[in-house]
Amino acid sequence: VQLQASGGGLVQPGGSLRLSCTASGFPLDYYSIGWFRQAPGKEREAVSCLSMMDGSTYYTDAVKGRFTISRDNAKNPVYLQMNSLKPEDTAVYYCARVARRSCSREALRYGVEYWGKGTQVTVSS
Repeated sequence: VQLQASGGGLVQPGGSLRLSCTASGFPLDYYSIGWFRQAPGKEREAVSCLSMMDGSTYYTDAVKGRFTISRDNAKNPVYLQMNSLKPEDTAVYYCARVARRSCSREALRYGVEYWGKGTQVTVSS
């Protein structure tokens, strides 16, 4: 099982980035994919989730209306489109395989099986 997050970078406040999570070594259609982030000095937090099985999604309150998780035509990768970025979005972003049929805060808290390597997102002027 491998997961690789990519697409991070430096962006100004109000800008956009699209992160990609490329999964391999398992049938993606039978899992959920979660996005997490960890800012310096803070605990890792759940950001978003997409279930490939029932199509459910989850967003933490801080990113609702700004971030969108998606997958094009049942293909790899899973994307996290991040718009209206704020300095507080600065963090290392990770994707993970979640062994839950549906996405929820609890699924992301208890269902992570594998982590991918992260990608740095820096929002600064």
